[in-house]
Amino acid sequence: MATLDINRVRKSYGSMEVLKEVNISIEDGEFLVLLGPSGCGKSTLLNIIAGLEDITGGDVLIGNRVVNDLPPKDRDIAMVFQSYALYPTMTVRQNIEFGMKIRGISAEERAKATKAAAEMLQMTGLLDRKPSQLSGGQRQRVAMGRAIVRHPELFLFDEPLSNLDAKLRVDMRTEIKRLHQRLGATIVYVTHDQIEAMTLATKVAVMKDGIVQHFGTPQEVYDRPANTYVARFVGSPAMNILRGRLVASDGPVTVAFETSDGEALVSGVPLSPESAARFRDREVLVGIRPEHFTMDTAGAVPLTVDMVEPTGPDTLVVFSAGGADVVARLDPLAISVGTKARFGVKAEKIVLFDPETETRLD
Repeated sequence: MATLDINRVRKSYGSMEVLKEVNISIEDGEFLVLLGPSGCGKSTLLNIIAGLEDITGGDVLIGNRVVNDLPPKDRDIAMVFQSYALYPTMTVRQNIEFGMKIRGISAEERAKATKAAAEMLQMTGLLDRKPSQLSGGQRQRVAMGRAIVRHPELFLFDEPLSNLDAKLRVDMRTEIKRLHQRLGATIVYVTHDQIEAMTLATKVAVMKDGIVQHFGTPQEVYDRPANTYVARFVGSPAMNILRGRLVASDGPVTVAFETSDGEALVSGVPLSPESAARFRDREVLVGIRPEHFTMDTAGAVPLTVDMVEPTGPDTLVVFSAGGADVVARLDPLAISVGTKARFGVKAEKIVLFDPETETRLD
């Protein structure tokens, strides 16, 4: 396996710049997820790593080796595609062995590697079937098995689960997680699904318009998003972003925001003395995750419930505050629309943003 360094990588098609000085580095054995909506540049970046796209500027290093001008076959990578890319006339066994056969590996070694991959992916009984006889999840296992037997320095996954139904996606996420744990592989994985990113990654690069908005661990990206775009993109339901103000005080940092039933004051918000002084008695954007509200009759947030959405394990309650519709995720409870209540907020979990730049305040 190998490290991966993406240094000031740019990609343009004529006058259209689709990647703008991307910088990402991961260590040997890490699982990097490139996360973002369609058109953000994540698949283009993956194709540049693979050698399927030419680079306009910058460098890509795999294991400390600059690979900008190397063809894909010389980069020691294995790629798993969204469409599986299996040979329809070959059996599963033949599909897995095909790349090894081309490279001149002996029949004995091919059989040994194929057996090990099939056992790892629980598809020993499928080796003599054709792709047309397999489910979508089974085909994806074959594509993964074909990648495993190459023993590459780097695995690349291009939205491998997007063609599967919801249950199969969950099952295959588990398989890919197990694969990473067993192999200790270095993996780059492209997806627009933030649940996949949070469950699989050791590092996440959230992208928008060819720019990495936030690069860090999944928990860092979730708890301390770099800006409001990341805050809204990662999390389901998304982080609530309210308009509020920093209350002038020499004590704990306090934010205020309006609700339909009066002003809410929340004290103990984490903020550096420098930022607190800079934004003293000024407008800020207040970020609160839905699960950081609590049902508290003595709580700091007066509100009227606008909508209730029971989901089984919890209840989503919608109300108005800070000029926005706000979602609170609570333990299952019986509450009806129109109810007036007071909610508590976990102040230590609140994230503040600059209303002009929409970047996080530290």
